[in-house]
Amino acid sequence: MWDLAFDEKGKLTAPAQEDVITEVIAEEVEDLFVFSHGWGTSQDSARELYDEMFPLIRSAATGVESIGKLGFVGVYWPSLWFPPTPATPPPPPTGAQADAGAVVEASAGTAALSGAEIAEALRPGFASPEQQAAVTEIGRLIDEAAEAGESDAERQERLQHIHALVKSLVPPAADGEGEDDGETEILLTGDPKKHYQTAAEVFGSAPPGSSQQSFGDWFQRAVNGAKDVLRVLSYAVMKARAGDIGRDGLGPLLAALHARSPAVRVHLIGHSFGARLVSFALSGVGPSDDSPVASLLLVQGAFSHWSFARAQNNPFGRPGALNEFADRVHGPLVATFSVYDWAVGVWYPKASFLAGDDTMAAVADRWGGMGSDGYQAVAPSADRTMPSDGSPNYGFAPGTFYRVNAAGVINNTDGEPFSGAHSDICKPQVATLAGLAAAAHA
Repeated sequence: MWDLAFDEKGKLTAPAQEDVITEVIAEEVEDLFVFSHGWGTSQDSARELYDEMFPLIRSAATGVESIGKLGFVGVYWPSLWFPPTPATPPPPPTGAQADAGAVVEASAGTAALSGAEIAEALRPGFASPEQQAAVTEIGRLIDEAAEAGESDAERQERLQHIHALVKSLVPPAADGEGEDDGETEILLTGDPKKHYQTAAEVFGSAPPGSSQQSFGDWFQRAVNGAKDVLRVLSYAVMKARAGDIGRDGLGPLLAALHARSPAVRVHLIGHSFGARLVSFALSGVGPSDDSPVASLLLVQGAFSHWSFARAQNNPFGRPGALNEFADRVHGPLVATFSVYDWAVGVWYPKASFLAGDDTMAAVADRWGGMGSDGYQAVAPSADRTMPSDGSPNYGFAPGTFYRVNAAGVINNTDGEPFSGAHSDICKPQVATLAGLAAAAHA
């Protein structure tokens, strides 16, 4: 097993690229599984994920026809952590609600956190001392907001100061990724007084319609909304960072491996925002003929379900950011989804509420994530279901997008009122999915 550590810009910090490539070749690896963790995963937690999943994948892939000697790579990258919140769990899905993943009157519980708690969690994710100082200052300004004696003008000035610091932390938008940056509408708003209150409503720390009705203390609503905006900021930073690392770090490394050893087949697996990282690696491996990628598995991906879309049926009216790179995968492109993944199915699209339409259903469709319903507007595509027991019969074929409903397996929401089953992935069935996707390479 090899560990690859990248910084936030995509630079490989350890080990040296040449050492990794030389060792993979020396070990005569034929099928290399490359796994990236997601958002809010410390290095220790990532290690635990890999230590649990790689043996399961090894067991599932060993002896499978068309799979040779195995190798494993764990990707480590600086992902942010947002503190756990006492969210209101959504009601159990039933009927049409189960199909759509709809949630009514749920609260993210962000208001219960202090500014200092949020700042302490987010600060280590930024390498720049200036950015760390900005995060600390935001937390201080939020916590001081509870002090009495400020005039309305002073309150507005405080909110503007918070917003200016938030804006200083927003990553630049990447060209051609417009379907994936809806959250920047709130992060770059010109009216934080209005829209921070709206954020509090959307994330459930203020009653629906309270900002329009001038109900209660606007400033407290806005301060609670500022906490929700920091959660949205963490989403934006993670998505941008995952894309940079995949495109500028992992992708070129895989291209270099292919140039040295064309026979090595690479199987990309990503969880949460790590699914975006491995997907954007496809844009960094070079032309299709130079790509070593034999399969792609996105496990509860936390990025746009339109990323691989063709312009047809895409509400943005243009191909997704990764549409032209799908042919870098010489086998199947697989994505799991689960109605029990509240992090992606419920809260992720809410981060783009200002960029969407009036109804949450429209926002969820336009700004939804892979982990909520899989690839959208892609062809050829097929739907599959992950069985909770027994042997699956996926029938994977190269060059096809597969949406795998994993609700029968990825469904443990115990103790996770915010994220639900988002991280309930260390299962033999998920490992079997990875093995069968790998076996279906061209």
